[in-house]
Amino acid sequence: MLASRLGKTIKTGLLISLLVSLLGLFVLDGQLTRRFSGSKWALPSHVYSRAFELYEGLELSQGALVWELEKLGYRRVTKVSAAGQYSLKGQRVDVYSRAFQFWDENKQAQRFNLTFKNSRLAGLRTSQGKPLTLVRLEPMRIGGIYPAHLEDRLPVQLEELPPLLVESLIAVEDRDFYKHYGVSLRGISRALINNLRPGSATQGGSTLTQQLVKNLYLSKDRTLVRKGLEAVMALMLEQHYSKGEIIEAYINEIYLGQSGKRAIHGFGMASQHYFRQPLAELELHQVALLVAIAKGASYYGPRRNAERALTRRNLVINLLASQGIITTAVAEKASQQALDISARPGTRTNPFPAYLDLVKRQLREDYEEDDLRSGGLRVFTHFDPQIQRKLEKVLSTKLTVLERQKGLQDKPLEAASLVVGVGTAEVLAMVGGREADFAGFNRALDARRPIGSTVKPAVYLTALEQANHYTLISSLSDEPVAIPAEHGETWRPQNFDHKSHGEVPLFQAMGKSYNLATARLGMAVGLERVSETLRRLGYEGFIPKVPALTLGAVSMSPFDVATIYHTIAAGGFYSPLVSIHSVYGAENQPLKRYPYRVESRFEAGPIHLIQYAMQVVMREGTGRSAYRTLSDDVAVAGKTGTSNDQRDSWFSGFGDDYLAVVWLGRDDNGKMPFTGSSGALQIWSQLMSTLKVRSLAFTRPDDITYHWVDPVQGMLSEEGCKGARFLPFVAGSEPIESVPCREKQGSKIIDWFKALLD
Repeated sequence: MLASRLGKTIKTGLLISLLVSLLGLFVLDGQLTRRFSGSKWALPSHVYSRAFELYEGLELSQGALVWELEKLGYRRVTKVSAAGQYSLKGQRVDVYSRAFQFWDENKQAQRFNLTFKNSRLAGLRTSQGKPLTLVRLEPMRIGGIYPAHLEDRLPVQLEELPPLLVESLIAVEDRDFYKHYGVSLRGISRALINNLRPGSATQGGSTLTQQLVKNLYLSKDRTLVRKGLEAVMALMLEQHYSKGEIIEAYINEIYLGQSGKRAIHGFGMASQHYFRQPLAELELHQVALLVAIAKGASYYGPRRNAERALTRRNLVINLLASQGIITTAVAEKASQQALDISARPGTRTNPFPAYLDLVKRQLREDYEEDDLRSGGLRVFTHFDPQIQRKLEKVLSTKLTVLERQKGLQDKPLEAASLVVGVGTAEVLAMVGGREADFAGFNRALDARRPIGSTVKPAVYLTALEQANHYTLISSLSDEPVAIPAEHGETWRPQNFDHKSHGEVPLFQAMGKSYNLATARLGMAVGLERVSETLRRLGYEGFIPKVPALTLGAVSMSPFDVATIYHTIAAGGFYSPLVSIHSVYGAENQPLKRYPYRVESRFEAGPIHLIQYAMQVVMREGTGRSAYRTLSDDVAVAGKTGTSNDQRDSWFSGFGDDYLAVVWLGRDDNGKMPFTGSSGALQIWSQLMSTLKVRSLAFTRPDDITYHWVDPVQGMLSEEGCKGARFLPFVAGSEPIESVPCREKQGSKIIDWFKALLD
């Protein structure tokens, strides 16, 4: 009786165990297939620069093109024969561009040649000699937004693989891959026999499927239970998926190196990391090296263990030959190749940290953090590597020169700058500190410093909007003034030269940056109106409505300053500054476009007048030293800015195509021996000269008329009269009375403006 009950209990227990096991396998099978069929990995979002558009007449040197090709990972060869190659023949460059999925077209690989003359693209033709209108090179990958576990990968499909990659993996890692069903008894037996031999290296006997299961689903613990689970899951995986799907997943999962804190997973990203090339472009010796590294990325890492990696690579090549996959001759040639890895990793986390910081901030306005870190987004931006390169070089070189001139080597300056496309509001380049590649404090976005005289265009624009009260020749008093301030104090501003200049015309007060005249004007038009003008120009931060606001007692970042100056440069049309062009999903589905947004905030007439006054700054006032660097026939507009005790040096200005803002200062807010003119302007001028900025297109609005006037007397005059200037007025605001012309005299001042209009 007891034995009978015991038997029933055992049978019941076995049945329950069987049911639990079957249920467990069912659950396990569901979990396995859900992950494998769905999103296997948290994919980083990759950020790209603008596409490089090439056309005849483009201002571009041969060296600049070669620099970009090198950055894109193109290889210089004697004769181009495959995508990702270029060759040089005198002033001619032959290029075989890569295929690329742009936001608006799926571009195929293309062969073409370019000829250069005087730093200009003089010819663009197909390899057969037919003229081409436009060619686009693929954008540069400039950074990424990575998962919390910091795995970086660039998924590839089987059709994108170079020849012999799959064959090499199978030959080295799992010869029976196409014969077994997830677990190889032959492989396990071979490993056991090898491990019993004295002095033999330990072998695991795991199939590629088991390795994939271990990496995707299991911990790294080496226990019998985990090993058994690995085998069961490998069998399940093989039942559900084809060999092609499994090998593709393995190729995208395998750990192949480290880039700083980021783990490099998959052959796609490893190809960029070691060779700066797409995986499809690799040759046999390069493929063999990646397969060799798969054995142990730390142990065989070619940058630290070159000899060890070379030996292992050649072993892979010899295995291919011994199995008849390649010929002996091919193997010998491949074995004679150097490791051929790039001098620097092609997967730097972010070589342009300030710009990527801006991109991330603007992306977070529309996307959750998890989507950015794991959704595999493709983010296309307006970033221009050519402009960034010039900005970084000018900033670094000129800062060193300025410090040497003033003996500041022991007290280094900091700097921030950005370049914006006029009329498009596209941020093209940005530097957040003198160490442009250091991902630290981003001064271009976060250094909020007093802007000094940089604010003055807003003060004068406020006045010029009142055409019935103010014109460019309105007389302003530049005499000492005492203005009641907060807490019963009195504010007594001073000019930089500690002098007063009596009665001066408005354009001169602006051009010479007279503080006394500006303070008086600001108080006359009212702090509320000046504040409102700053708001309309695009500033959204705190504005202290105190008398000192008229001379720049408001703190802004360089990005803020660029925003308000762009509204002036764009003819009174406000647009938020943007870094992103469009965002696409992991499967290249369009997610969001960032179209140009524009809002008219000022009438054309007053903007025309303030642009004239800002050209006076450059030709006759505090910005005139710019023309030691710029050509006289290039019209630019801008304004210097210096905060109290010369703690901040600013310059902001624009031509027809580019607007740039430069800030110099010290992080400890210490004093400097620089004004806006002697510091930031010197960098700005060199930058604009390097960019070959176009002359300002100073087009007369319909409500503007020009008149010869005597600005001292505030009356109409005649061309050629002594002291006469040709000035713009909002129609109806020009003087009525005339002054007789007693003496004829030419003027350079007249010449620069007359030439601009002609």
